[in-house]
Amino acid sequence: MSGEEAPAQQQTPEEQKQDAQQNEEAKQEQSKPAAEAPAEKEVEEEVFTYRSLVLSGYGGYDKVKLQVKKGMPSPKTGEVVVRVKACGLNFADLLGRQGLYDRLPSPPVTPGMECSGLVEAVGEDVTDRKVGDKVIVLNRSGMWQEVVAVAASHTFLMPEGMTFEEAAAIPVNYITAYMMLFDFGNLRPNQSVLIHMAAGGVGVAATQLCKTVKDVTIFGTSSASKHEAISAMGVTHPIDYRTRDYVDEIRKISPKGLDIVLDPLGGSDTHKAFNLLRPMGKLITYGAANVLTGQRKNLIALAKTWYNQFSINAMSLMHANKAVCGYNLGYLDSEFEMITDVVAKLLDLFKQGKIKPKVDSTWHFEQVGDAMRRMQERNNIGKVILLPEPKKEEPKTEEAKKEEVKKDEAKKEEN
Repeated sequence: MSGEEAPAQQQTPEEQKQDAQQNEEAKQEQSKPAAEAPAEKEVEEEVFTYRSLVLSGYGGYDKVKLQVKKGMPSPKTGEVVVRVKACGLNFADLLGRQGLYDRLPSPPVTPGMECSGLVEAVGEDVTDRKVGDKVIVLNRSGMWQEVVAVAASHTFLMPEGMTFEEAAAIPVNYITAYMMLFDFGNLRPNQSVLIHMAAGGVGVAATQLCKTVKDVTIFGTSSASKHEAISAMGVTHPIDYRTRDYVDEIRKISPKGLDIVLDPLGGSDTHKAFNLLRPMGKLITYGAANVLTGQRKNLIALAKTWYNQFSINAMSLMHANKAVCGYNLGYLDSEFEMITDVVAKLLDLFKQGKIKPKVDSTWHFEQVGDAMRRMQERNNIGKVILLPEPKKEEPKTEEAKKEEVKKDEAKKEEN
């Protein structure tokens, strides 16, 4: 049988049975759905992050730390989300860092009562704000971060020509100064006013507002190096409180006393303020700056201020024909209709060119310690502003590069 295939051998019944089983198994295997390929790893969505300053505990400048938070804040009903462009630094923030401001929640917490920025999202039932609006924001705390969610009623539309830095300087200082001078003080033409810390944020605001009333005589205390600046802003009689007794200086010029004294100091200075009033005069106390003497809480300064705290009974007050008022914007957070009315008047004054916030300096979030130091050491003239955007690295000068080379060479020599 050369050249031809041999006939196939016949299979035994057992071999036929095995082949049949194998064929059946093969058919079943083919009928099964193809195994799914391993699922590709889901592409992780980019998580939204934003920069925030957080008070980690009470103490020095280093207790306020820059952190990165995750997740875009979403507006609840009646709220808006604001992309923050500038934040205001206030004396209350310095007190809060030392645990001396009870309106700030316990750490860890983001401080900041005011900011300005752009509306990025609008919650339900918000009809008077839209995405893209430039707004001023006032809140109890939490404003020192890149993005904030706040009640729409706590925002105010910025007028044309106002910068974000100026907008962040408006709420706390100007509302405080306005309500003290006009709501409590009933300031009128030809009256006299004492403004302590006249170069500070409230001091500058109060001076500008006094200038909106005819022939008001302004006494302002500050260090001698700031006298030229506060005189240019409208202070009639600058007084160096470091080298002179401001009570004696005022008595020389106005023997009968003053119509209004704004007291942010507390302690023995409140007694002096009351005694400086003429009949029908008004003392408005709104702070206790005397307790702030260093980076950390000073128990001696606290005890001294408390011991010298001003106190008077109703009968003595009646016989003196004087008024004593207390003001704290932090406790008016439930009176936003009143606040809104004041802000509307302030923004009208800005549009008329009668007031204009003076920005002392701007500091990026990374520099918050330096910003607080500048304010606490009374080196500012006007408002200290914080900027959420990252600080850009400045190109190194040739001198700086040479200095680095010298340092590297010195290290090599040491090694």
